[in-house]
Amino acid sequence: MERSSQSSSNRSTIAILSFCCYSSFTNLLLLFLLCSALTSTDAYDALDPTGNITIKWDVMGWTGDGYVAIVTIYNFQAYRHIQAPGWTLGWTWAKKEVIWSMVGSQTTEQGDCSKFKGNVPHCCKKTPTVVDLLPGTPYNQQIANCCKAGVLNSWIQDPSNAVSSFQISVGQSGTSNKTVKLPKNFTLMAPGPGYTCGPAKIVKPTQFIAPDKRRVTQAPMTWNVTCTYSQFLSQKTPTCCVSLSSFYNSTIVPCPTCACGCQNSTQRGSCVEYGSTPYLASAVSGLGSSTTPLVQCTRHMCPIRVHWHVKTNYKEYWRVKVTITNFNYKMNYSQWNLVVQHPNFDNLTQLFSFNYKSLVPYDGLNDTAMLWGIKFYNDFLSQAGPLGNVQSELLFRKDKSTFTFEKGWAFPRRIYFNGDNCVMPPPDAYPWLPNAGPRPVFCPLVTAVITLVTLASLFAYT
Repeated sequence: MERSSQSSSNRSTIAILSFCCYSSFTNLLLLFLLCSALTSTDAYDALDPTGNITIKWDVMGWTGDGYVAIVTIYNFQAYRHIQAPGWTLGWTWAKKEVIWSMVGSQTTEQGDCSKFKGNVPHCCKKTPTVVDLLPGTPYNQQIANCCKAGVLNSWIQDPSNAVSSFQISVGQSGTSNKTVKLPKNFTLMAPGPGYTCGPAKIVKPTQFIAPDKRRVTQAPMTWNVTCTYSQFLSQKTPTCCVSLSSFYNSTIVPCPTCACGCQNSTQRGSCVEYGSTPYLASAVSGLGSSTTPLVQCTRHMCPIRVHWHVKTNYKEYWRVKVTITNFNYKMNYSQWNLVVQHPNFDNLTQLFSFNYKSLVPYDGLNDTAMLWGIKFYNDFLSQAGPLGNVQSELLFRKDKSTFTFEKGWAFPRRIYFNGDNCVMPPPDAYPWLPNAGPRPVFCPLVTAVITLVTLASLFAYT
């Protein structure tokens, strides 16, 4: 009877273990399938969950062997922009299409058009690469929203300059909605890697309102392409770091060592020592038009450093000074911006010499701010050197229920520069209050024993 009971118990144990193993296997299988379902086009930014670049093709009319379309690039990203040398757009034709002509842009290569006699296409490549035209292009080669050298501002910072357009005339493509095949394999360089584009999708045709607003016309055909950004694809190393200081602690917490790379002592030219003017001139000219940063030699080796200084404490307010320093000798940052996450931004009272916009990606959570320079005053961050910095001060009103200087509360949770996440110092390195260190702990029993020993010693001498 006892043996039968033990056998039954063993069987129960085996059944439970089998069920647990099966459940674990099922969970792992579901996790694997979920990860497999994610494509390379998936990119998510918690502070800008709907941000993307949308490329819209509007077929405006049909020609003898194709169509004429207006291609518009919309930067719907809240704080990430495309800076010089600008965007580069590419795709693969589905058939044997050619580009007869373009207005407001051009392809970088014509390709092999030798089979055409007389009227030669603008581009015959299967995979054309298109770039924007430069400012100052003759008017007969322009259309609306073109010719900005590929530079697009962020949607919040300057929505009027967050759009770029060009006109394209396509041949050998079909002359109706049923015969036209959508281009595929879209790529967007802005100016380097980082964006992944999904497939073209036919959408509801765009409608156009006449200038007198009395008539509405419609594009015969419209398709969209959506591109999303990933900092991991954009560069192998971070591009900025954060340092901290405060009035209540003499310690200045620097950017983490090797935050954006380490100095290569064996390779000359990995960085430039401060004040090395002759070598700097030759190094800059040697890199040419490359977008590779040429940074000043520092411990952190980052092109950009953001310094957050807790400056002053008042009865009902507290003040912070923010300084952005450019260590890149090859880059001037025009239309720069900063995104800072801190719980006290819901009580920001005053901002000096910066523009401000509250970012509320989720209802009821107002802890993120976008900061950028004032036009023609400090919206241009010069290359590394005496003028390579901008700064401002922020005044916060204290919320008695949450405000404290303890445990690094006064420092930001996260900082982005031009849309890239900056490397923060480790939390245990933050400046602490002078009285926040470990205090001596007194045990009552020990105190009593010491008192008794002292009294016994006194009685022994009497």
